Amino acid sequence: MLNQLYIENIAVIEKAAIDFGPGFNVLTGETGAGKSIIIDAIHAVLGQRTSRELVRSGAKGAFVSASFTDISPSVQKKLDALGFQPEEDGTLLLQRQIREDGRTVCHIGARPASVTALKELGALLINIHGQHESYGLLSPENHLRYLDRTGVPKELRHAYREAYAKWKELQKRLHALNLDESQKARRIDLLTYQAEELEAAQIQPGEQQELQNRRTRIRSSEKILAALHEAEEILSGGEEEDGACAAVLNASKALSSITDVMPEISSVAGRMESISYDLQDCMEEISSQCEESSFDAGELDEIEARLDLYYHLSLKYGKSEEEMLAYLQKCRQELDSIQNSDEEVKRLQKESADAEKEMRRLGTQLSSSRRKASAAFSKQVRAELSYLDMPGVVFTVQQEPCEPGPTGCDNVQFLISANPGEPARPIAKIASGGELSRILLAIQSVLSAKNGVETLIFDEVDTGVSGSAAQKIGQKLRQTAQGRQVLCVTHLAQIAALGDRQYQIQKHTENGRTYTQVTLLDHEGRKQELARIIGGTQITPLTLQNAEEMLQLAAKSGS
Repeated sequence: MLNQLYIENIAVIEKAAIDFGPGFNVLTGETGAGKSIIIDAIHAVLGQRTSRELVRSGAKGAFVSASFTDISPSVQKKLDALGFQPEEDGTLLLQRQIREDGRTVCHIGARPASVTALKELGALLINIHGQHESYGLLSPENHLRYLDRTGVPKELRHAYREAYAKWKELQKRLHALNLDESQKARRIDLLTYQAEELEAAQIQPGEQQELQNRRTRIRSSEKILAALHEAEEILSGGEEEDGACAAVLNASKALSSITDVMPEISSVAGRMESISYDLQDCMEEISSQCEESSFDAGELDEIEARLDLYYHLSLKYGKSEEEMLAYLQKCRQELDSIQNSDEEVKRLQKESADAEKEMRRLGTQLSSSRRKASAAFSKQVRAELSYLDMPGVVFTVQQEPCEPGPTGCDNVQFLISANPGEPARPIAKIASGGELSRILLAIQSVLSAKNGVETLIFDEVDTGVSGSAAQKIGQKLRQTAQGRQVLCVTHLAQIAALGDRQYQIQKHTENGRTYTQVTLLDHEGRKQELARIIGGTQITPLTLQNAEEMLQLAAKSGS
């Protein structure tokens, strides 16, 4: 259950902390007051896509947190899988910070988390049913998704998708092999040329870097030789003076001559003798390097030519030697496949036939499962529609076979007959805005009973509805809230009066800036707000009386 929602610098909301309770929570306010912003904030903290446009003008960033209590076993299982745990008191805290540049930082509890983790948890914590979903009902592409959520096994759908993907991949490979002879010849010529070019290059992993290092050394050869000769001369000396090697050895001998009268100097003399030997070894190694560091002028030309070859190969086959060798391996495999295509085609044809057989077997099972689900689903939706003042509406699920696709071998479409005696037709051709709202609520009522999500949010699902139909929608939402939590954004007094608690969303201007405030209303506040919804700006004693009567009737109906 959503216990508290905290919003900071989201659009016109500077700061708002909203404490929700169990049961039926309603949010009301003038159009444009910020009700949809609250829904946007909830979407954000549940890991849905956001943008920097959501950040309040002038703010460096925005922040949303949502606290949940009484988390379900399915949520706990997901937390365990993701490596998170709720607080010691059982509270689960989700947080999301949206920076000015659009980047976000997420936390689950005190630990950083990914947006994907928030999204996976969010799907188990809250279901949001917005007014745009009513228009989603007009698209048959969405109907299969609704039907599958009513009880078609996930494992079966997953197995079918895997079988379909395998079959499509085999079909793709077969198509690539089934080229005509002229195409094969052209492809063989190209692959042969590419393979021969790469083979002739005798590519060695790491060679480019070695060549570049060698080229750098050759280009610095004068500097290298000058430094080596200078060091050698310092150590070896010349005709007129001793070098460092001889000088240190002589110093060692001089100290050794006084060790009999100054014993404490013997260790220094010994160390200097050792140093003289080390210097002699250094001098010999430097002399050897001088001999080895002579460079052939033609070697640089060879290196440049080799690097130029690598450069031109990289433009066609990959930047690194590993990528070039991988391309060569791919060429060889494709050549072998084409040149032995008859055998390969036979093998792939058999694999494809087996894969298609398995896919169609699973597709048949999936279709059968959907037919069973359709019958129960249609019956349940019709019962819900009857309760929502649409007793004469006949709701059916049309399921027709089609060519295999990623979701199965079925075309699914919801049909309704709005009046007795009329044939059932697609929803898009018959339903009005108010009917769409009630049909969606009926469908969501059926689905919500199956998915186990504790918190449901309905964003203006009463669009286009009034009178007794609005009353029935409110009663259905209140009924749905029994044993769980429902949040509803509404413009209708009939629905608002039925809430267990009511929040007023108000917008005001201060110092040229717009602010939105969310207030939990007491009984008197609810009466004033309901009177505003009923009568607009002119709140009269009669509208207040009407509002009071609605609250009293709602209280009696819930007792």
